[in-house]
Amino acid sequence: MLITHLSQMAALAGEREEENERFNTFLKNQPQDTIDEWVTNLNRTVETQIDCTNCGNCCKSLMINVTETEANSLAEHFQQSRNDFDAQHIEKGSNGLMIMNTIPCHFLTDNKCTVYTHRFAGCREFPGLHLPGFTKRLFSVFMHYDRCPIIFNVVEELKIKTGFK
Repeated sequence: MLITHLSQMAALAGEREEENERFNTFLKNQPQDTIDEWVTNLNRTVETQIDCTNCGNCCKSLMINVTETEANSLAEHFQQSRNDFDAQHIEKGSNGLMIMNTIPCHFLTDNKCTVYTHRFAGCREFPGLHLPGFTKRLFSVFMHYDRCPIIFNVVEELKIKTGFK
């Protein structure tokens, strides 16, 4: 049975903090290719059972990086100059890094992305469980464990699949 209620996930994450630290260490000592294959398959199964528009928590709580190309695309989509788009939506760091200037995201309405076909690469990839190198991204995985029902349930299923005790 999948757990999708954010408050329940948060409570369980708190209870399982020590267990998850041990699981993190355990995963680092497993064959990466095997873990990647299992995570990919678990993700396919879990992802099809979860409607992200019932949650939208990633869009409500994550800092989104923006590239020049993405900002240009959205400015064009909104028929705005880049300067106007940036002033309204972007925060620029001294190192040139650009991020969305609000959390939750400007483009989230009723848990749906209003610019879905133009969404940022980070949004397209999240939660990233389809990407190789799962055991090299465990910090990020566990940082989002209590925030994303897909990540939470894939991790819990992975504990079972790996025989973790």
